[in-house]
Amino acid sequence: MTGGTWAVSTPDRASGSDHRRPISGARRKARKRAVDILYEADIRGIDPVAMLADRVGAPGLPPVNDYTITLVEGVTAHRARIDDVLSEHSEGWSLPRMPAVDRAVLRLGLYELLWAPDVPDAVAIDEAVELAKTLSTDDSPRFVNGVLGRIAGIADQLRAIL
Repeated sequence: MTGGTWAVSTPDRASGSDHRRPISGARRKARKRAVDILYEADIRGIDPVAMLADRVGAPGLPPVNDYTITLVEGVTAHRARIDDVLSEHSEGWSLPRMPAVDRAVLRLGLYELLWAPDVPDAVAIDEAVELAKTLSTDDSPRFVNGVLGRIAGIADQLRAIL
């Protein structure tokens, strides 16, 4: 992905040509909104799905994208396993020590990496890194990339035991 605009190249098997498809702006916005909800719920110590339910259809708030709902529900459903995997692979950082935004981004990125079969691994990582660039510290994108990259190397083994 270059400049956050294009997805990973996918060769056209019939013609052998290399096509790039645009990243969905709706999915990028859905990821950002999901991170916002996960972050706020984490800081406030409340259930993200309950918080999400309060926002769906609430007057005065923008509509909640279906993919945002999928992400928040998915992260929440798999949170214990997500946190175990993150703790194991975030060298030198415990989850409580991480900035809350980084925790939210990593949880979402790991959910997409392991439980979203329609999202290629490289896209899950790239999108998480882009969120970290936008929402967190200067060091966060490298940290997020490193953690998710290590996990991506063993993602197939992890998926087999989930």
